[in-house]
Amino acid sequence: MMRRSPLLLNLLLVVGLVVLSVLSLIAGKVWVPLGHLAAASDPRWAIITELRIPRTILGLAVGATLGLSGAVLQGYTRNPVADPGLLGVSSMASLGAVLTIYLGLTGAAPWMMVAFAMSGAGIGVLILLALAGSAGGATTFLLAGMVLNVIAEAGLSLALMLSPNAWATSEIITWLLGSVADRSMVDVRIALPFIVVGSGLLLTTGRALDALTLGEAGARSVGVSLRRTQVVIAIGVGLACGASVAVTGVIGFVGLIVPHLVRPLVGSRPGALLVPSALAGAALLVAADILVRLTPAASEVRLGVAMAVLGGPFFLWLLLSMRRRLA
Repeated sequence: MMRRSPLLLNLLLVVGLVVLSVLSLIAGKVWVPLGHLAAASDPRWAIITELRIPRTILGLAVGATLGLSGAVLQGYTRNPVADPGLLGVSSMASLGAVLTIYLGLTGAAPWMMVAFAMSGAGIGVLILLALAGSAGGATTFLLAGMVLNVIAEAGLSLALMLSPNAWATSEIITWLLGSVADRSMVDVRIALPFIVVGSGLLLTTGRALDALTLGEAGARSVGVSLRRTQVVIAIGVGLACGASVAVTGVIGFVGLIVPHLVRPLVGSRPGALLVPSALAGAALLVAADILVRLTPAASEVRLGVAMAVLGGPFFLWLLLSMRRRLA
């Protein structure tokens, strides 16, 4: 039962995002005073325009995508541990991107990795829908995603084992750790349209997710097409997460953590969880990115590693809580 309207929460999250975005522009190894953000004559202006603006935009977009995708998948599968990596589409996007490194194509054009990653995500969606069949059941959909994950992970392992040189191996491993550092506006322009379209599709599933709380038979009885919902979710996750993975690498646990943080504030209705999860996902990823660039280390901690450090204990706590409830 929904406890309150999420409108106030959304407004607070938007204010938080504005504050975090400004902090993201000024914070780092080189701090830029707040009053100098618009001073184009300041020599640090290049750091803002060339590095931190693209980094902040991608942090917001990718975080929102992952949080939204996690909320949608948890609502559709009625599985509290579902996240964007569950369907295997993100893994297939990773495989496509890794192939560009393996084949030495990353220097050919800035869009090459994105094209391969989106192709991998598209192939993943087609395989996922073929494996899931026409019944549209959440369990079959979930199992199909697990199979796709196994296929993608096998391909990634094979690419690592057969990489032509040590440089390629190092590049693949570094990319798989995930980061929004050293990205440019070219990455933003290439990835953002796919992220927006995919997220838009996912936002249309709210009514179907609410109906699924009645069970699959109950959802069908109120006119919800489970097959159509399945296709929309697969394509939405494929576009949004595929584009995200293409430019940032693999960043996990955001889609798992965020819906559980937001759910106590808006109630258990899946449709009401979507927008707050997107906003909270953006806030979490930008905040984590600010923290990793401030760590006192010679090299910056990769964002994917930082999220794994945060997400691992959270996942363990979640499993223990579920076990206590079932006991």
